[in-house]
Amino acid sequence: MTTPPNPPGAAPTSRQVRRWRKYLADERAEAQLYASLAERKSGSERHILRGLAEAEQRHQRHWENLLGPRAENLPRPSAHRVLLGWMARIFGSVFILALAQRAESGSPYAEDSDATPGMAADEAIHEEVVRGLAKRSREKLAGGFRAAVFGANDGLVSNLALIIGMAGTGVGSSVVLASGIAGLLSGALSMAAGEYVSVRSQRELLDATQPTQATLRAAPDLDVDENELVLVYLARGMSREGAEHRAKERLGAVTCDCDPSLSVQDEVEDAEEHDVVGNAWTAALSSFACFASGALIPILPFLFGMTGLGAVLLALALVGVALMCTGAVVGLLSGASPLLRGLRQLGIGIGAAAITYALGNLFGVVID
Repeated sequence: MTTPPNPPGAAPTSRQVRRWRKYLADERAEAQLYASLAERKSGSERHILRGLAEAEQRHQRHWENLLGPRAENLPRPSAHRVLLGWMARIFGSVFILALAQRAESGSPYAEDSDATPGMAADEAIHEEVVRGLAKRSREKLAGGFRAAVFGANDGLVSNLALIIGMAGTGVGSSVVLASGIAGLLSGALSMAAGEYVSVRSQRELLDATQPTQATLRAAPDLDVDENELVLVYLARGMSREGAEHRAKERLGAVTCDCDPSLSVQDEVEDAEEHDVVGNAWTAALSSFACFASGALIPILPFLFGMTGLGAVLLALALVGVALMCTGAVVGLLSGASPLLRGLRQLGIGIGAAAITYALGNLFGVVID
């Protein structure tokens, strides 16, 4: 709902003043955040973050001009901005930028006539700028983080489902505990082996398609008039013009590269693909540790001697909290709602446990 404009010359209402003061507090918090992040960066990232801080300062001045003497003793920024500032002092920039992206996407300026159209446009552009900055950090995390999240969730859900299913059969708590420990060890080793093979195989496939230095070694002996290099670069996906340009460069027929992207594009893309895939050992160890950590949680009540329904309910509660946390982390890093992602993870985990419990009851046996 769009906020109606104030009549010309009319004094601002108390509701407007409260809203403006909140906007100003948030703008100051965001400007400080971007300035703080800029100090940790270098090169183009520092320049970009300083530009964002300066834009937020322009927005500050707009609200300060409207508020006049009321711009002092401001309220605390919104909880989202407070969380951003707190995380900026503790965690890496990928968490902060992901949160900042979400904050920029939720700007109310487009619906508030007291904000200028330029300010609303700024906020829309800021979201795309922060999205671009966060993309770099997300890609660096992609391999190990994917393995860690999948490992933790698999450990939580699969071992919870295992012990709930065993409990549903009516076996004793000692059997449930033994099953849980066996599930932890076998699952962690299986996850680690699977991740290692998966990542290693993917990197080997990329290596098999990566350009070699054969063009450099063969270039001195190639016939300029029957230039086989053009075919090489055409096969790599270049246009005819780009392939001919690159071939002449390799043969020394041109002394400058008028379009540097033609020279480096394929190598840069190969390097970026390898970074996104990640390291095989990192993925394997992350999967093992995270699966084991997740699988440990549902068996904790049984490890500490609890039995029966109480142990099962406590296991469900502990796993529920853990699933909410892992889902929230994924939500933060993806710029989505942490609550919705957490509830999604919770629903999947509890649903799997409920199904296995029902199957355990259906096919259950009592072991004396």
